[in-house]
Amino acid sequence: MDLEILKDTPPWEWPEGAGKLFLGVLQDDQADESDRLIAAELAGDFTVINDELAGALLSIVQSGDEPEKLRARAVIALGPALEYAYVDGFEEPVEVPITEDTYRQIVKSLRELYVDADVPKLLRRRVLEAAVRSPQDWHQDAIRAAYSSDDDDWRLTAVFCMRYISGFEDNILESLESENPDIHYEAVCAAGDWQVDAAWPHVTSLVASEETDKFLLLAAIDAVTNIRPREAGVTLIHLVDYDDEDIVDAADEAMVMVEELYGDDDLDEDEDDGSVH
Repeated sequence: MDLEILKDTPPWEWPEGAGKLFLGVLQDDQADESDRLIAAELAGDFTVINDELAGALLSIVQSGDEPEKLRARAVIALGPALEYAYVDGFEEPVEVPITEDTYRQIVKSLRELYVDADVPKLLRRRVLEAAVRSPQDWHQDAIRAAYSSDDDDWRLTAVFCMRYISGFEDNILESLESENPDIHYEAVCAAGDWQVDAAWPHVTSLVASEETDKFLLLAAIDAVTNIRPREAGVTLIHLVDYDDEDIVDAADEAMVMVEELYGDDDLDEDEDDGSVH
């Protein structure tokens, strides 16, 4: 199996034994760093992640002898498993890809790494970005500290984390006006995830503008659909003739989802009564 080929292959099409390949590469400190970076990225996928792979990723994250970029990639790979375990709460343990003991060890280790001032900045940022996938009491203070920083990298991390931790609506709205395109993008995503109604004028202006870049437009489509789903169809209809297939597909999917949720009759009633959402 070739890692580059697997990277370009949908996970559900990976051959049996892909997880063992990733594990072997991760544990081989003589392997090319580029291969270990790919293995770390793919090892976090839900189709392969388990206690053994999670343990290998965590060992890399904790090791000061490993390259910083690899440690950062490895900790991000732990995020999806953390989120699934947190949401499930181990009510159906067989459905969770990692055991509760492994989950608790990762949560504990990430907090220890974050509070260690000697940990490199990139890794500390990625630790926080992974940790918030499983919300804990310390996360709000960590996000506030990151957001109040004069460092744009830390502010970017903070706004990303606001997608997972509640209580930051004002900061999300403020970040929609950021001149940093990455912060702006994360703010649009966060506004949609938390259904921040006050963000409606901003996200609709992005959808309406011909100058909005593709990835920001995709985020705005999601935000429009989440914030005021009953108005999404009217807002997105012009995108069915867009000159990018990904945008057309995203708009179509959003409008179909809204119709399935509310039906034509409900949407018509909202348009007639002029209700505000």
